[in-house]
Amino acid sequence: MRAVVVERFGDPSGMVVRDVADPVPDAGRVLVRTEAIGVGGVDAVIRRGALGSFGFEPGLIPGNEVAGTVTAVGDGVDASWIGRRVWAFTGTTGGYVELATTGVEHLTVLPEGLSSIDAVTLGSSGPVAHFALSHAHFAAGESVLIRGAAGSIGIAAVELASQGGAKVVAVTTSSAQRGRRLRELGATVVLDRTGQPDDGSHSGNGSHGESDAFDVIIDIVGGEAIPTFIDRLAPNGRMVVVGVVGGMPSPDFGMALMRSFRKSLSFAAFSLDTVPVGERDIVRAAQFDAAASGGLHPVVHSVLNLDQAADAHRQMDDGTVFGRIVLTP
Repeated sequence: MRAVVVERFGDPSGMVVRDVADPVPDAGRVLVRTEAIGVGGVDAVIRRGALGSFGFEPGLIPGNEVAGTVTAVGDGVDASWIGRRVWAFTGTTGGYVELATTGVEHLTVLPEGLSSIDAVTLGSSGPVAHFALSHAHFAAGESVLIRGAAGSIGIAAVELASQGGAKVVAVTTSSAQRGRRLRELGATVVLDRTGQPDDGSHSGNGSHGESDAFDVIIDIVGGEAIPTFIDRLAPNGRMVVVGVVGGMPSPDFGMALMRSFRKSLSFAAFSLDTVPVGERDIVRAAQFDAAASGGLHPVVHSVLNLDQAADAHRQMDDGTVFGRIVLTP
């Protein structure tokens, strides 16, 4: 089978397509012939070598979510899985392939009416957004700022927070088209990365903008600007960081919390890995049903061939992606 291999950490040119042996599912695992492969921010972070200290080495296959059809099962797995259309989590790596293996517990059956492309657009991002908002103890009527709203997690968070009764402010690269789409998904205000509103961002549903404080901040970006956003929390405000596509914060970023000691602010990092698999699957299945019926709206930036994985990563590095890039084998 064909697979994308990271032969050298750094820029996307270190990614190449190689012919590798077809995998065989071990006990408790299944084989999925992929129809769609999600390209996520964590893939780019790993490819850059930013998480090298976590044991990643050249030769890895990036990607963590695929959708397709189960074609074989290992010992101990019910054969009725064969032929079923599923979304699958492959682990932190291993998804940019024609044939993927995963544990049967990491499968979610796709409902009728949901494409494999939409499944990998929502499959990880939707649950991350859902549980991040829960981790922040978000309540209806609160103001929520989504930093990094152009990505699939940010887009899902905008829509879910809006549906939950939030006044949503989305922060993304300035673009009238992006702003219009985010407002359609529920954002009250759209700000560019400098904190300034884009043209037409005020919808008349509130005054939240660049000078306001927020009850909740969901941050997908990370990086050196984290203290700036901590300073934008309202009293008893909660900030939850779910990604570091912009890099790690400075070691002293916590001083922003201490300077605002009397505001009783909270800061947390959140990973979906801390949520039991069964709980993730319940939420994911419900979100898939909602997407199939038009209640949620996965946003696909583009669909590229597996051979174009490096191009997909170049687009992510350039910051030109709105939604999710999907690879097809």
